[in-house]
Amino acid sequence: MIVVAYGLILTPQVLSTPKAGCWNVHASILPRWRGAAPIQRALMAGDTETGVDLMQMEKGLDTGPVILSRRTPILSSDSAGSLHDRLALLGADLLAEGLQRWQAETLPPPRPQDEFGVCYAAKIEKHEAILDFELSCTVLERKVRAFSPWPIAETVLLGERVRVHAAAPIPGIAAAPPGTLLRASRSGIDMACRDGVLSISRLQRDGGKVISAVDYLNARPMLAASS
Repeated sequence: MIVVAYGLILTPQVLSTPKAGCWNVHASILPRWRGAAPIQRALMAGDTETGVDLMQMEKGLDTGPVILSRRTPILSSDSAGSLHDRLALLGADLLAEGLQRWQAETLPPPRPQDEFGVCYAAKIEKHEAILDFELSCTVLERKVRAFSPWPIAETVLLGERVRVHAAAPIPGIAAAPPGTLLRASRSGIDMACRDGVLSISRLQRDGGKVISAVDYLNARPMLAASS
């Protein structure tokens, strides 16, 4: 039995039913990021590498021994969506290899997970997507990428709620209290953070489509005037 992105823990009765047991294709390098949201949590943590594990399932949450594993770098441009798609292809290849080697009886012995480095990827909650400018610009930029395509990072600009689809961190000394609108120009909408600036380049108004900072300023010229 094979599961992929399955949200429930299988009972011991189910786990013991198939002759070869149950396999899980998991989108992380275990034991790091066991749980529901390994892709988003890896991006939020600033990990530089992730991958896919084919693991033998047991009673615990993603605690079983690893059968096969493949790794991939996390790019600075990766969102949860782009990383998900890359890992999906990697996982499909890994599963195919595992099945072929199982049929040929050439699978390596499952490798128990290291007891060190265990961490859990808790389910993403929608409220996490609200940007808190008391955090650093680097952390906020990671959240923007981690919450794309869902639930999408959001903030308020001069009283209007907007979703943030792309932003860049500009590290440095905070030039104003966190959450202050510093500049609104063709290059981006710059918000003061605990340290540095988050420059928003693509955003979305309620009920609207995703647009560039330039198009947003054309619709709200008072934004540029107030910065």
